Amino acid sequence: MARPVRGALIQATTCEPSTSPVAKIKQAMIDKHVAMIEQAASQGAQVVCLQELFYGPYFCAEQETKWYELTERVPDGPTTQLMMQLAKKHHMVMVVPLYEEEITGVYYNTAAVIDADGTYLGKFRKIHIPQCNPGFWEKFYFRPGNLGYPVFDTAVGKVGVYICYDRHFPDGARCLGLNGAEIVFNPSATVAGLSEYLWTIEQPAHAVANQYFVGAINRPGWEEPWRIGEFYGQSYFVDPRGQFIAKSDKRDEDDIVLVDMDLDLIREVRNTWQFFRDRRPETYGAITEL
Repeated sequence: MARPVRGALIQATTCEPSTSPVAKIKQAMIDKHVAMIEQAASQGAQVVCLQELFYGPYFCAEQETKWYELTERVPDGPTTQLMMQLAKKHHMVMVVPLYEEEITGVYYNTAAVIDADGTYLGKFRKIHIPQCNPGFWEKFYFRPGNLGYPVFDTAVGKVGVYICYDRHFPDGARCLGLNGAEIVFNPSATVAGLSEYLWTIEQPAHAVANQYFVGAINRPGWEEPWRIGEFYGQSYFVDPRGQFIAKSDKRDEDDIVLVDMDLDLIREVRNTWQFFRDRRPETYGAITEL
């Protein structure tokens, strides 16, 4: 029996200058995404993922305390609550990346996972935090995640989340697979000169190694005034064989990537390639000893 799921990825350009008041930027981006979520729902999407830190620019290109104003509680903050209402309205599972405040001064790069009936299921906090050129100063803004690699049992199947820089670390991707993930979403903000050559390699490799679907979302276009590089869009889905099944051809424009996935393909692929059966964890001690 097939288990079809229609997934959607939303990539969106900034729609308000970064010099505007922070609250105005946030509201403009939320309004824009609400309209795009409505569009994805009208096309039959059953699960949708937004881009990393969706309601603002990629502010980590600078180190300014004003961006702390974007933080809010998860799930009690207004954005998570709004997305819970939208998920219920559209009968759609949602993965919503936000800037989370745990307590004042303790902030995380987080994604909330909401079920199709509007129920908040939990959150993933970005584990690996970069601090590198040309302008990824994330340690100024985020503590490393401390919730491990949860997998959420949703109306469409078992969903895991990895955020941007996390994708460079295969260990967490394996943990998501071992925890039962069938679809892993990776909302990102990454630029051409730094990582484009990796964009079509790493996440298909995670899909192959762990035999699940991956939805990879990247921001599109240039963000002013920093211009740290071109956020090159090209969001995509790959299947458990690592094959591209849907991909945006837009580098600098908004787009919604839609695809129909048959989750029963996971069983078929795993019964052919017995990677989980044949792994030898007792030989991998060096991974945690070094």
